[in-house]
Amino acid sequence: MGGLVQQRDFDVQAPWLAELRTAGLRAFEKHGFPTAKTEEWKYTKPRALNVDDYVLAVAGGKTEKEEIPFDCYPFYFNNGVFDGHIPDLPEGIEVLSLEQAVQEDFVKDYLGKAADVSDKPFAALNQYYLSSGLCFHVLPFVRLDKPLVFINHTSAEETNLLMNIRNLIVVENGAQVELVEYYRYSGAVKSRYLSNIVNEIFLNDDSRLRHYKVQNEAFKAGHIALTAVNVGKGAFYKSLTLQVGADIARNETHVKLLAEQARAEVNAAYQMNGWATIDTTTDIEHLAPCTLSEQLVKGVVGGEAKGVFQGKIHIAPNAVKTEGRQLHKALLLSDTAEVDAKPELEIFADDVKCSHGAASGELDEEQLFYMQSRGIERETAKQILIDAYLEELIAKVEDENIRKWIKLKIKTGNL
Repeated sequence: MGGLVQQRDFDVQAPWLAELRTAGLRAFEKHGFPTAKTEEWKYTKPRALNVDDYVLAVAGGKTEKEEIPFDCYPFYFNNGVFDGHIPDLPEGIEVLSLEQAVQEDFVKDYLGKAADVSDKPFAALNQYYLSSGLCFHVLPFVRLDKPLVFINHTSAEETNLLMNIRNLIVVENGAQVELVEYYRYSGAVKSRYLSNIVNEIFLNDDSRLRHYKVQNEAFKAGHIALTAVNVGKGAFYKSLTLQVGADIARNETHVKLLAEQARAEVNAAYQMNGWATIDTTTDIEHLAPCTLSEQLVKGVVGGEAKGVFQGKIHIAPNAVKTEGRQLHKALLLSDTAEVDAKPELEIFADDVKCSHGAASGELDEEQLFYMQSRGIERETAKQILIDAYLEELIAKVEDENIRKWIKLKIKTGNL
């Protein structure tokens, strides 16, 4: 990044906040922008994002409020800036803008504590700017009756916007909640901008969070996201990420299973053509006995696009009787499509069950021929097989209304 954009500050004087931002700046300056020699980025080379004409997004303009076809609590962002409207919420949940949240004492115990920015340059930049986002605080044993939906609509026009969004989600003991993230754009498909997202999630004992994300940025845009999750005793984090758009998109999930019976299910799907690069990176740390993690990632890659999967399972020395499973599969739709997979296991304990695997292949020509022989056009037959291939992942969405919405987005291509 040719030069840092001028930081915009909150109207808040808090020494701990200044220290947090300074730590982000120092981390970025220490390591600099990732290159092809950076191990974590060797398959996803972010050269296109290293430019010097970024402009920080500011509030203004009318928020485009797409109708969400299921009952929910919607929160709208326009070009990365929260529009300020908080829907009527039931008792037991508090939602604050990030600027409001940093004035609350309890936030100091959470903000910056899950996301380690020491070796993550984009997250470090996000921490330096730290200007826009939401804080969700769900009180003990609360069960929300409908999902929280975070919608970021981008209309960059001719401006190379830099959007830094930091969300904090704290779910107290025994509470249950669903969260949907949705990133979309309008305007020129070749709009250049960068969405730089960090989510910090804290699940206290016996809590539950089902987290779904749908991402479709503009053809020339960048989307870099880190979701850092701390999972307490008996708590369960379940996620599904669907990535389609952007020139370069990287969705990184880092989960720490901190106590016995903590569980995580981290699933993802990606589908693209053209010259896009979509990266799914996961790091699941089993730090206590009797913890469980599962990962399933599927990709569909055509044109000259590239899919990247980097998945790590780490078993700490004391994490006995732990189970960790990981699987990545990809469909290649052209001779020029590429998939790079790097599954990893780090096991430092006995009496554990771990597995990982990666496979790639093409659409079954016999199945295509069968459908064509019955009057189905080849392109339609291809789409039927792709839909069936992704169905295993979509079926993992427990909420029927959200599942139907995601299916419709895939079918119509109107993400």
